[in-house]
Amino acid sequence: MSWTCPKCERELPKPEQRHYCARVSLDSLLGGRPPELVLVFDKILAEVAGWEDVLVGTTPNCIVFTRRLTFLVIRPMKKELDIKFYSKMGHTEKPVLKSVAVGNKFENHIRIALLDELHPKLFTYLRESYELL
Repeated sequence: MSWTCPKCERELPKPEQRHYCARVSLDSLLGGRPPELVLVFDKILAEVAGWEDVLVGTTPNCIVFTRRLTFLVIRPMKKELDIKFYSKMGHTEKPVLKSVAVGNKFENHIRIALLDELHPKLFTYLRESYELL
C-alpha cells in the first residue's frame, strides 16, 4: 500500500504524496543528544514501529510516524523530545503541556527527557492517536 519516493527514498502512505523531499538520517537528528534521551526515543520507536502499517520518516527537524495520515511527530530538542500526537478531545492533565483544536481533532504536546518520564499513559495516548485514523 505504501509508496517510496525515488528521490529521497522516503516511504509514504500514498503514491505521489506531498512531502519534504530530502534525505535526512535518524542519526543526524539524534546526534549530540544525551544518551538517555536517545534511549527514550529508541523505546518509543520500538513500540510504535511495530504497530500495523506504521511508516517512519524523517524531515530536517523531526521524525514522522504515519499510518494513512500522520499520527505522531517527535522533534528532538537539545535536552528533551517534543512529542506531538492527536486525540478526539483535548487533554488538560499532565504530562500534556499543550492541547490545541485543529479541525475536528486536538493536537497535543508532551516533552520527555528521562526514562522515568516514559509512563504507560504516554503509550496509551500514542495508540489512541494511531487508532484515530
